Amino acid sequence: MKRILSIDGGGIRGIIPGMFLVALEGKIKQATNNSEAHLTDYFDFFAGTSTGGILLSILLCPDDNEPSKQKYTAKDALDIYLDHGTEIFSASTWRRFLSKFGLLSELYDETILENLLNNYFGNKKLSQLLKPCIITAYNIELRKNHLFRQQKAISHGDLRDFYIRDVCRATSAAPTYFSVAEIFSLADIRYPLVDGGVFAHNPSLSALLEVIKSYNTYKINDIWILSLGTGLSKMSYNYEDFKKKRAISIGPALVDIMSSSSAESTDYYLKQLFRSVNKSGNYIRIEPSNLSSIHPSMDSASPSNIQKLVSLGDKLISEHEELMNQIVAEIIQDNKNKSDRSVWNFLKN
Repeated sequence: MKRILSIDGGGIRGIIPGMFLVALEGKIKQATNNSEAHLTDYFDFFAGTSTGGILLSILLCPDDNEPSKQKYTAKDALDIYLDHGTEIFSASTWRRFLSKFGLLSELYDETILENLLNNYFGNKKLSQLLKPCIITAYNIELRKNHLFRQQKAISHGDLRDFYIRDVCRATSAAPTYFSVAEIFSLADIRYPLVDGGVFAHNPSLSALLEVIKSYNTYKINDIWILSLGTGLSKMSYNYEDFKKKRAISIGPALVDIMSSSSAESTDYYLKQLFRSVNKSGNYIRIEPSNLSSIHPSMDSASPSNIQKLVSLGDKLISEHEELMNQIVAEIIQDNKNKSDRSVWNFLKN
């Protein structure tokens, strides 16, 4: 069984899956009686979009002194939002005024996020991440999906390798919120990229296809996915309001609609795929079913809304306590039965 951990986009709502990861890692430590255990030790492949890409990059970041070991815990990943969420999504009154009238193409200054990412990752590279993974983005000039693949960064060298800080900047470049990320591979090839949520808000399907493609005969019923969402916004938009507003002012609403519909479609397709091989239990989707207790916008990072997100995350954990215990028991047992968990082990042959 190959186990995939996938994390959706969602901006500040990344607090929700972040809290679930912390709780899951805590249960693993308790069940194994090992305070040094990490949840990443129990999954084979990882996928992330936007805020999910940032979370998994922190989880898979190697230690400065021991590159084979994990530098950060799940709690460290969550803290980027708890400690810096308000800072990331802060904009001056003047900037908000200019944006409202279409005089700015994005609401937030990306240098704040870039400085944080640099503090977390420094000059560490995609190829150095501890486990196989994909992180999504979209190339606006070539008009094609772009997947940052850890395996390709290893096998193709500088041509496909990037600084992790740049990968995270690209995957989180949500249109109208942050400017397009113009980044360069280590071979100095230019990539103009925006948030991968434009095609894979829930990157689970991309991860599934990536693993199947890598194994020519790999079967879907041998794959298990834990997909963590940030909650689907059900905010309705008034037709007359849309007609009257400037295009730039409805940008965030369009991003919300696009990302929600993308995640819903992916969830539906995966449920149907696993049901078709009588393995419905191999795809587990966990996310809040109701966001009415919070402000659902991906940039609603006021201290009060962050506290509400924490409460919602805690509620989600409580509701899935039994399922979490079941997941922990299964992945620990599965881990004992595997001598080599590398998805890319076949490349060594």
